[in-house]
This record gives sequence, C-alpha cells and structure tokens, in this order.
Amino acid sequence: MTKEAIIKEFEAIAGADNVMTGETDRHAYSYDAAVLDSVMPALVVRPTTSEALGAVTKLCNDNGLPLTVRGAGTNLSGGTIPHPGGVVVLTNGLNRILEINEADMYAVVEPGVVTAQFAAEVAKRGLFYPPDPGSQAVSTLGGNVAENAGGLRGLKYGVTKDYVMGMEFWDVNGELIKSGSRTVKCVTGYNLAGLMVASEGTLGVFDKIILKLIPPAKAAKSMMAVFPSMKAASETVASIIANKIVPATLEMMDNFTIRTVENFRGAGLPVDAAALLLIEVDGHPGQVADEAAVVERICKENGATELHVAKDAAERDAVWQARRDALPALANLKPTCVLEDATVPRSKIPAMIEALEEIAKKLDLTIGTFGHAGDGNLHPTILTDKRDKAEWERVEKGIDMIFDKALSMGGTLSGEHGIGLAKSKYLAQETSKGTLAYARRMKSVLDPKGILNPDKIVGAE
Repeated sequence: MTKEAIIKEFEAIAGADNVMTGETDRHAYSYDAAVLDSVMPALVVRPTTSEALGAVTKLCNDNGLPLTVRGAGTNLSGGTIPHPGGVVVLTNGLNRILEINEADMYAVVEPGVVTAQFAAEVAKRGLFYPPDPGSQAVSTLGGNVAENAGGLRGLKYGVTKDYVMGMEFWDVNGELIKSGSRTVKCVTGYNLAGLMVASEGTLGVFDKIILKLIPPAKAAKSMMAVFPSMKAASETVASIIANKIVPATLEMMDNFTIRTVENFRGAGLPVDAAALLLIEVDGHPGQVADEAAVVERICKENGATELHVAKDAAERDAVWQARRDALPALANLKPTCVLEDATVPRSKIPAMIEALEEIAKKLDLTIGTFGHAGDGNLHPTILTDKRDKAEWERVEKGIDMIFDKALSMGGTLSGEHGIGLAKSKYLAQETSKGTLAYARRMKSVLDPKGILNPDKIVGAE
C-alpha cells in the first residue's frame, strides 16, 4: 500500500481533521521532555473513539508501521520519542471520565484524561486519588500507567500501579483485551493489567483504565524543617522512617534548589538554609497530632535550626507549590536540564546524598538535588548546555556514576520516570542478561512485527 493510500485509510478511520502530515505538526510530536534527539514521525493520528483506536492499531500492524502512543509528552526517559517513519497516536481525543463510582470507590477513564483534572473530579465526590506526579497538571492517566508514575505522596500511598484495578487494551491485531475488574478482589486469568503497567507502550495500546479510589484523610499537618547540612537532613529522613512514622510526604531540597525556587516563585523559603525537609502527616486527627509531635522531636534531635508548621491551607499549599516548582525553576537556569531519578533504599539516602556531592565536585558539574527523600527517590538535576561538548561528556560520565552508585547500594535505575530510550543500555546491569532475553521473547510473541514503541525499555536486539 502506498503512503497516500495508507493516509486515506487513517483518514477514513479517524477523520481527515485528525490525521496530521504537515512538517510543523509532525515536528511538534517528534520529542518529549527527555534530553534526547528528536525523531520526525511520518504522520500523527488522533483517534476520538475506542473503535478508531483499535482500527488504527491494526492498520499500523498490517502495514508494519512503528506506533508510538503519546499523551502529553511529559516523559523524561524518551518513551514517547517516535521511531523514524513511524506513526504517533495521540490520546488527547480520548479524554472522558466514563464513571466515578462512589459506592464501590473506583473510576473508569479513557487514557487521555489529565491527571489533575481527574483528581479534582474525584475530590468533588468526597474521594481521593493519591498518585500525584510533578507533571499532573498536564500529564495523562494513560501515560501515568505506562510509566508507573509516582509523586510526592508515594511514600505513604504508593504509586500508579497500586491503583490500577483493571484495563482494556488493544493488541496489535486490533483485538480488545480485558483484564482485572471493578471488584476489590479479582484473580481471573493472568494479571495482564499489571503487565501493562510500566510497559511504556511496548505491549499494547490502552483503551480504558479502572482505577481504585480511597477515602481522603480527615486531618493533615504540614511542616518545613531547616537544616545546616544535607547530611543532617538526610539522616533525619532515615530516622523518621526508622521510628515507624510514614508521612504522607517527605520531601528534600538542597540550598541550590531552595535559592533557585525562591527566585522563581518568591514563596518565602529560607535561602540561607543548607537543606529543607517538607513533611506532611495525615490521618485521624489524634494520629496526626501524635505523629507530628514525634516528627518535630526527631527533626530537632538531628539538628534542625528552625521548624515551621503551616497555619492554614493557604500556607500549606504555598509550601507544596514551592516544591513542585523545583524542576521548572532549575530548568530556567541553563539551556539543558537533565533530571534523573536514581532511587535507593531509604536507609541509604545519607550515603547517596554524599555520593552526589562528590560526583558534582569531581566532575565540576552543577547539580541541584531535590526529591522524594522519604521513599529513596532523589532527583539529582544536572544543569548544563549540551552544545558544550566537553561539559556534556562530563555530564554523561556523571550520569553513569550516579546509576553505578545507586545500583551498588541496592537501588534502581528509575523510581518513577521509566526506562524508555535513555536508560535501556543500563537495564542488564540492574537485572540480568537472562531477564532482558526473557522480556524480548515475550514482546516478540505479543508484537511479532515489533511495531509497538520500538527500541524502548528492552532496546534493539
């Protein structure tokens, strides 16, 4: 089939207005938030119905066209960079919340629903959807599932996989596959929905997702602790967890990040602080009071010089907005911003912080460190200019050293950003050659022509 004939087929399925072939349109979907080279797709398709999504998937497979599904493109590991000459399938036309069931506490959504909008709709019904990735204002639920996105509340409430009850997705033959259910318990057949989580579009195309909802906490208390060193702050994190306190959020920022965020937002952060911990405990009012008192004591015992408790919701929101501003604030400083998410066991946070400081000094790199310290998920952010070849070589060496150090501590390559293209070369280092071969064999059966997001995660043979 000629290119013109294939385009006509896509137009017949999705509508002429939803098939984009112009250079400007194609360029807009040639990259994502990762620091990787862009790749121009052959065309972009925007299905607006479930049936159209399945037909588009089948048409791509029948003609051997590489298919990359894209939500908002906030991916940080190259997972939504298309394959040369491939098709980008947009999900923003599949953006309906199909059901919010208050009695049974679940929701059914299409993959293009924006995360924050969904959370707000759920909250209106007196329920709570905890996963809150930093990109939630624009990221989509399909992308969150594909990457197993986390967020600030991951320490206590878990990540996206902990809320996926079931799913419907299209295989490469255009067959609708169903897994999981709306019930609390379900052991019917293979856990295919679980297999799809973190699969980054390499095994199927999401159609509908069933998500668990929970009741919101009745009370919460937020506080900001100021420390004279990152070492003291990181040791405080380890001590809080060791004392069997699991805050809803336990975030860390170094001095460089504090000053950058304050210049960006003017949130009233203490710019002279070497480190900050932003902590929130929630639950029953009595539990909150008890846990907050223990956290305050631990902070002081570990050298906190100041401790501020938010007086009201407005002050609480300002503090957490400042934390969410860390990435955009840092990204403003240099042309290239490399955000990593090497993750270690929580007890290893002090050692990992020390290692990051040593790497920055040894390679003469500017690294701002913040992240979800309570669950070991740090975000060392390297600020550079990729056009400076000598510095970029040091950056690449620094990334290798960060991953080597995290893995040596029993950590992982990625806590929430995924593997994509950026980290696929390290995968065997964390797992094994046998693991990689096993994954490739599985993909070869489910996707014989290799059209689903080629080269992501397991890389090329």
